[in-house]
Amino acid sequence: MVRTPAPARAARSEDADRQDRYKWIALSNTTLGILMATINQSILLISLPDIFRGIHLQPLAPGNTSYFLWVLMGFMLVTAVLVVSLGRVGDMYGRVKMYNLGFAIFTVFSILLSVTWMTGAAGALWIILMRVGQGVGGSFLFANSSAIITDAFPDNERGKAMGINGVAMVTGSFIGLILGGVLAPLEWHLVFLVSVPFGVFGTVWAYLKLRDNGIRVKTTIDWLGNATFAVGLVALLTGIVYGIQPYGGHAMGWTSPFVLACIVGGVALLLAFVAVELHVDNPMFRLPLFRIRAYAAGVSAGFLSGIGRGGLQFILIIWLQGIWLPEHGYDFVQTPLWAGIYMLPMMVGFIVSGPIAGVLADRHGARVLASIGLVGAAVSFLLLEALPMDFGYATFAAVLLLFSVSSGLFMSPNQTAVMNSLPAAQRGAGGGMNVTAQNSAMVLSIGVFFSIITLGLVATLPGHLFHGLVAEGVPKAAAAQVSHLPPIGSLFAAFLGYNPIRTLVPAAVLAHLGHARAAYLTGRSFFPRLISPAFKAGLRDAFDFAAGATALAAVASWVRGGRYIHTTVPAEPAGEALGAGLLESGEVAAQEAGVGMIPDDELPQRHAPGVPRITAAREVTQRP
Repeated sequence: MVRTPAPARAARSEDADRQDRYKWIALSNTTLGILMATINQSILLISLPDIFRGIHLQPLAPGNTSYFLWVLMGFMLVTAVLVVSLGRVGDMYGRVKMYNLGFAIFTVFSILLSVTWMTGAAGALWIILMRVGQGVGGSFLFANSSAIITDAFPDNERGKAMGINGVAMVTGSFIGLILGGVLAPLEWHLVFLVSVPFGVFGTVWAYLKLRDNGIRVKTTIDWLGNATFAVGLVALLTGIVYGIQPYGGHAMGWTSPFVLACIVGGVALLLAFVAVELHVDNPMFRLPLFRIRAYAAGVSAGFLSGIGRGGLQFILIIWLQGIWLPEHGYDFVQTPLWAGIYMLPMMVGFIVSGPIAGVLADRHGARVLASIGLVGAAVSFLLLEALPMDFGYATFAAVLLLFSVSSGLFMSPNQTAVMNSLPAAQRGAGGGMNVTAQNSAMVLSIGVFFSIITLGLVATLPGHLFHGLVAEGVPKAAAAQVSHLPPIGSLFAAFLGYNPIRTLVPAAVLAHLGHARAAYLTGRSFFPRLISPAFKAGLRDAFDFAAGATALAAVASWVRGGRYIHTTVPAEPAGEALGAGLLESGEVAAQEAGVGMIPDDELPQRHAPGVPRITAAREVTQRP
């Protein structure tokens, strides 16, 4: 038996130790980036009233609603559009370089937001543009972070890493709610400044410590594919954003020619994108990746679950801020902070289940865990639907906890399965497409949730408002004017933490009524009592929709098959792998031992450790 020389063994041991240390550096830095981006996104939700007061702009005044929506959703839209393109750029020029650039861009635009000096429409426009810049930086981070983690960790530890990364994402969203509630009343500029120290530290740390150890593909940029995808998705998501605004005499804008043109034009351009990608030599995104069942099923499950849960946080905030908290003694000004506090069970469950699910997914695959999680989430929606409007908080918290535990069971294993299924040279673009699917689903879900709730309000809220206001002495003409305002205004007011009646009823009318009646109308109980029956009807339909979408996601998750890990093999044993039929569409294999590179459609696979080789099959599977 030939013994390995001691110096060689020591060198291998040192390399292993160095790699072990590096994987935790990579995870820590990418987790910091995701935490920073999600805190920044959620801190804005809770701080919008103070921001608009700070720039002296009434967001619900006629003509100003679009400013409110773009400040709220612009970051999400930009990241949905850019992550695929920037993930492909990372595949080409180095994921770490692009990730570092994203950290720097995000930090610069955070600084520019924190020094906002303009007021009125100009101030709102400045914030929107700087948020778009932040979205560009965030896109670099989102597009490359999962690929960097996948490159750094062996395939039997990626689930654990993705679980920790997912905890940061969920934790950041709730930390942002609390931070916004604390900082915004003190000084609204602080909600943007809080990201700067994290950004500066993360940028320097990433530059000094991260290294590119993924497969890099030297090729040309697919300009036509990038353009058709970006413009098409921007048009589609813009149509959705404007579709939830009033148009003419309609409560919603879905019949607006502009909205219809955006949606139809966007869909047409996305279809054109598919045609372009099938015919160009170096596509932005390789559509044959969807031939990998584990990838297609994982992305589909993520998209459908995103449609189900994307609007949930917004609707729960409206439920708490507009109805439940005022009925339990909280002033409307206080409700944004307390809504964040009362929704903390949605974070706790994920913190517990996410990492555990990731570790289990490393051992057994994602199929069972992710599917059970989605079924639990669907049940959670039905339980929320069954709650009375004036629920007991313990029951509400228990349902939120069930939802968060279920989400943790799904998200970490599904993300791990998606990234494991991708060829090494396609992890940026493939992971970016997964993020795009989820972010697009979030925007679509918000549009659907708001539309369903608004349609439920349209039928009954105007009558309730009219009769309730007249009964309290408001002149019929003024009551009729208020009752015919689009119900979406009431939802937006509740979401922002404004008193809807104080926002909708003219100040002169309130002054005419006298102090006692005006105080009652603008107090904590009048609006919640009026809106509860109508809101409940819309809420029921929205939760039914969410449960249905999540159930479909569970089906998509189940059909992913067993555990699948996509790995390239050296060129020497290619004949054996080809003979075994273990082929999958993917990126070119690395050139080794002087053997020529293997074409994309002939990429061999080797089985992962602990996964039995199956001949005459197109997948490497393990029974769950």
